[in-house]
Formats: sequence, structure tokens, C-alpha cells
Amino acid sequence: QVQLVESGGGLVQAGGSLRLSCAASGLTFTSSAYAVGWFRQSPGKEREFVAAFNRSGGSTRFADSVKCRFTISRDNAKNSVHLQMNSLKPEDTAVYYCAAVRVTGWRTPDREYEYNYWGQGTQVTVSS
Repeated sequence: QVQLVESGGGLVQAGGSLRLSCAASGLTFTSSAYAVGWFRQSPGKEREFVAAFNRSGGSTRFADSVKCRFTISRDNAKNSVHLQMNSLKPEDTAVYYCAAVRVTGWRTPDREYEYNYWGQGTQVTVSS
């Protein structure tokens, strides 16, 4: 079965950094057939797109709110992807989710409904 497991969340002061990881089993999301993305959700808010690879890093996309602060990368040997979060702000506080979907085109998915596989999330809390 497909499983995505996030890790690396925690408590950090504003201006600090965290590195989230997403490890996959049951699929190889370093394959060119998969898009891999990160979303986040705060209480009372809808799930928000953060960043994604399309077709194993063939293209990338970032939400305007995190551009120039967050980066996304992959570790082929460990079948994992990472979200490096720098210059964190209190508004970045949320549960962060890793997601994946098989794709055939070149558009980078940025909507929740476009992704089929989801992890359980990891909590990120940024204090003022």
C-alpha cells in the first residue's frame, strides 16, 4: 500500500528554520510519473498549497506567501522529499501535509483535490 510519512515539525521562534521530510513507500515519487507537493492547514482554514515538484522535479511551484523563504528538494536514495522553511513567521503555523499524485502532463498540481495520496501531517508552530 501507499504510505507517506511526514517528519521534522516542531516549535520554532519567528525568524528560525525547520526542515520537513516526507518519506514514501508503495510508490517511487522520484519517478517522472509523479508530482509531489506540500500543503498546510490551520484550524478554521481550508488546506493551502505550499510548494510542489511536478514529474520528479521537472518543474516546481511555490505559493506566493512562501516564495523566497521556502525551498523544496528530494533525496532519491531515500525516496523522500524535503521542505526547507526559512525566515518562519507566526502565520506559517499549521499542520503540514505531504501529498502525491500520478501525472501525465506538465502542469504542476496546486489544488488539494488534484492529489490522491496524503500523509498524516506534522505540526509546525512558530512563536512570536
